[in-house]
Amino acid sequence: MFEIDDLDETRAPLLDHLIELRTRVIRSLLALLVGFAVCFYFADEILGFLVQPLRAAFPDGQGQLIFTKLPEVFFVEMKVGLFAGFMVSFPVIANQLWAFVAPGLYAREKKAFLPFLIATPVLFLGGAALAYFVVMPTAFRFFLGFGGAAGGLEVQALPSAGEYLDLVMQFILAFGLTFLLPVLLLLLHRAGIVTRAQMAGARRYVVVGVFVIAAVVTPPDPGSQVILALPLLLLFEASLLLMRLQERKVEAEKAAEQVEQAAE
Repeated sequence: MFEIDDLDETRAPLLDHLIELRTRVIRSLLALLVGFAVCFYFADEILGFLVQPLRAAFPDGQGQLIFTKLPEVFFVEMKVGLFAGFMVSFPVIANQLWAFVAPGLYAREKKAFLPFLIATPVLFLGGAALAYFVVMPTAFRFFLGFGGAAGGLEVQALPSAGEYLDLVMQFILAFGLTFLLPVLLLLLHRAGIVTRAQMAGARRYVVVGVFVIAAVVTPPDPGSQVILALPLLLLFEASLLLMRLQERKVEAEKAAEQVEQAAE
């Protein structure tokens, strides 16, 4: 029967885990705070980097960002510092998360999980780079093409700094997070929740879902939706290929174990 002494024995390990979790969270917050402070100091330079797609979309010598509220630029720089600070401190945060989870995993589980940990920032940066270098310039030129004259008055684009930064973060986060689709699918496959046959059989629904996701997370222009949807479809097909390779590896390991057992 479970007695009070048993509770006392389990309390210490639980308390140790909570203390370790608090330590990891504090270190992650300190890393985020340091990253925010550094990036806030260079907020003008970072914002200058983020406005390059808009500058390239405007004709030479034209284009500007305005602010309609006195504290708007200050809060824009705060957002820039926090956004860039999280990007800079993410390796430290991920390391703290791994350091907290890894002791509870077997060596085989660590080896299986490590590729996903490495692929996550790579795929996110790939999606963010696609958004910055390809999608945003294309989308901004599309939006600016609606300017001109109406009723004898000139219609000019005067984007505010706050609205532009929100749009840029929407692009980067949307493309970065959706590019993590292979990581999610492969984790579900490794956990046994879905199989390759199930995913391949649902391909037509996945295609529809990808275009729906692209329509929701991107601004309402067809160009950026298609540019997001096509890489996602390619990543989905690549995930199926990796699932197949993973299944072959598991089958080979099982066959090798059976041979060893038969030899014994």
